Amino acid sequence: MELFTRWHTWDTARADITASAVPLDADALDRAVAAARRWHGDQQRPTGAPYLEHLLEALEVLVRGAGVTAPAVLTAAILHDVVEDTPATLPDVEAEFGPKVTELVDWVTKPPAPGAGRQAKRAAKAAYLRRLGDAPPEAILVKLADRVSNVQTLDRMPLDFQRRYYAETLTYIIPLADPHPWFSAWYASWRTRFAHLL
Repeated sequence: MELFTRWHTWDTARADITASAVPLDADALDRAVAAARRWHGDQQRPTGAPYLEHLLEALEVLVRGAGVTAPAVLTAAILHDVVEDTPATLPDVEAEFGPKVTELVDWVTKPPAPGAGRQAKRAAKAAYLRRLGDAPPEAILVKLADRVSNVQTLDRMPLDFQRRYYAETLTYIIPLADPHPWFSAWYASWRTRFAHLL
């Protein structure tokens, strides 16, 4: 199972992109990274890592793994959590990045749960994940890359979380990967690696 943890900083990612023969607009990605830094601020992941590392991992998955070059998809990957996890709004994203990127970010943004209880939050998340089955293919690519970043080092999380997240990934995410050969193969390998969590 290949890990995508090389691009811890935008400088490293940009250098790899520039050195590769992949036709990507690094300057456009500069803008997305700058916006993500501004909106996420000093926010951290549950592991204590800077939030930007997760966004760059999702970008790395798409570029180095799946070979995606579509500018809107790559920009949305960098911005995929700004509406869900920061004060940024969809109109903020649209003002800077246009309607296509905003549509993709909107599809992968989990809506706030009605009510504060754990059951309400889980039900809202399940509804959101089911809705992704109707998402456009570009939005599904963003979600698949996001989840690769989240699950590739699942063994660093508490065991009860690992089991719950593994089951959720099997139920909702892996079926989304079926039409995408690279993602389908990666998730098959991941599923085997973490099969002990069943």
